[in-house]
Amino acid sequence: MVRPFAAKGKKRKKAERYDRDDDGEESTASAKKAMVENEPDEQPENEAAEENFHELEGIPIVPKDPKSDSKAGVIFVLERASLEVAKVGKNYQLLNSDDHSNFLRRNNRNPGDYRPDILHQALLAIFDSRIAKAGRLKVVYVKTEKGLLIEIKPYVRLPRTQKRFYGVMLQLLQKLSITAAGKREKLFRVIKNPVTQYLPSNSRKMGFSHSSDKLVKVRTYLDAVEDDVDLVFVVGAMAHGKIETGYTDDLLAISEYPLSASCCIADICKDLADKWNVG
Repeated sequence: MVRPFAAKGKKRKKAERYDRDDDGEESTASAKKAMVENEPDEQPENEAAEENFHELEGIPIVPKDPKSDSKAGVIFVLERASLEVAKVGKNYQLLNSDDHSNFLRRNNRNPGDYRPDILHQALLAIFDSRIAKAGRLKVVYVKTEKGLLIEIKPYVRLPRTQKRFYGVMLQLLQKLSITAAGKREKLFRVIKNPVTQYLPSNSRKMGFSHSSDKLVKVRTYLDAVEDDVDLVFVVGAMAHGKIETGYTDDLLAISEYPLSASCCIADICKDLADKWNVG
């Protein structure tokens, strides 16, 4: 007997590299700039790589306290975060110094500049704080080294592990938004610059840097600010360098020693919780 031929399977459609967001062409163009070109010695692939973040289509949200809307709140702006996507091998990945040191060196880049783990630790310090759990956190803005501006809603249940966080950020940079599980609300989204247009007019904007000559105790400084004023804290999410302070009212140092972003944020949130009597 003649052996029957196997039936041909359906051809897999090529995955779209970007999805369009409602914020318009400017956000899309900015996000595309965050991608880098392929390696020069890389062979063109015949087939789109399987996307490894399909399980991240929606993430859960934390219940919001409606009483917190009538109170003064806090906004964090994390400047110069390292979030850059590149095609490594056959897949697009979020560049980081641990997994891509060889790739970065081959492309004449310093691996020490690619630290998305700093952003992850800073966000955990914010969302794990008593301020966030009490509903006093209004929003978090992240500005990347490439100038991309990201809005994160205050009731996000942030991924705990770096691997899952990197997957969420990869999906965000490619799709420009991430929705809540089972809902259409966007918990992460790319928005238009500048960040100042989203900050409340009645707010106190404070930048933090070890290079500042104004060394203060956070609690003492916050006690001098009125209780009905929203507070905006601008903290660097990079390994080294200075943040942009053109829109801040003050540039403060809170220690004689250089502190990590997560440590600085933890100190701020602790003193702020004491000021607002958050248990």
